Amino acid sequence: MRFRPCIDLHQGRVKQIVGSTLAADQTTLRTNFSSELPSSHYAEMYRRDDLRGGHIIMLGPGNGEAAREALAAWPGGMQIGGGITGDNAAAWLDHGASHLIVTSHVFHDGALDRDRLLHLNRLAGKQRLVLDLSCRWRDDGYYVVTDRWQKFTGLRISPAVLEELAAFCDEFLVHAVDVEGKCMGIDTRLLDLLAASVPVPTTYAGGVSSLADLEQIRIAGRGRIDVTVGSALDIFGGSGLRYRDVVAYHERIRAAR
Repeated sequence: MRFRPCIDLHQGRVKQIVGSTLAADQTTLRTNFSSELPSSHYAEMYRRDDLRGGHIIMLGPGNGEAAREALAAWPGGMQIGGGITGDNAAAWLDHGASHLIVTSHVFHDGALDRDRLLHLNRLAGKQRLVLDLSCRWRDDGYYVVTDRWQKFTGLRISPAVLEELAAFCDEFLVHAVDVEGKCMGIDTRLLDLLAASVPVPTTYAGGVSSLADLEQIRIAGRGRIDVTVGSALDIFGGSGLRYRDVVAYHERIRAAR
């Protein structure tokens, strides 16, 4: 298991937001943290600690400049997601993104658009593409959600679906949206599903609030699931986890491999 750091951008600033409140009209938006520091500060910190494979997520418009600053601080060290399309994919790779993270662009009217997915696969190459399969529980399973995590698609997460989609990408990124940003504990049901099914490296996000949660992910994930932490970290105003403790935990795991 690896710790994957994050830089979430909203209106040009580094923020931590409760994912389920991120509606288009902003009236329900719940922000846990808003930083006075530039995005490059966090990218430089992750670079010093050699935390590769983290993600920069642009939550809505107005984040391009901040995203480019973070990528410039660590070329090739971080992934980029949020509004990635076939039209801008090459530009973000040129700006230094190691991978492109895509969700909404490859879904139309609640369905997976395989033509768009194949087009991005050809543009970026399988080895530089990450599929964001962030999901919420509904009725009989976990369904991928798009458009700021507000719209359900018809794609239910299953071993067969994960196997099919792995042919197009290098990694999956999965936010457990029902617990995202709430520091209320991880979604163990989703974690168990991923651990038993994922055929490519996968990063879990959502609800992590303590080192005990990290250890639970390591054990339940059978070493196959990486993790990212946001609102619980002290660098993002949280009280559950010290960033330095998480880095030390990550280094201990890496040394034990």
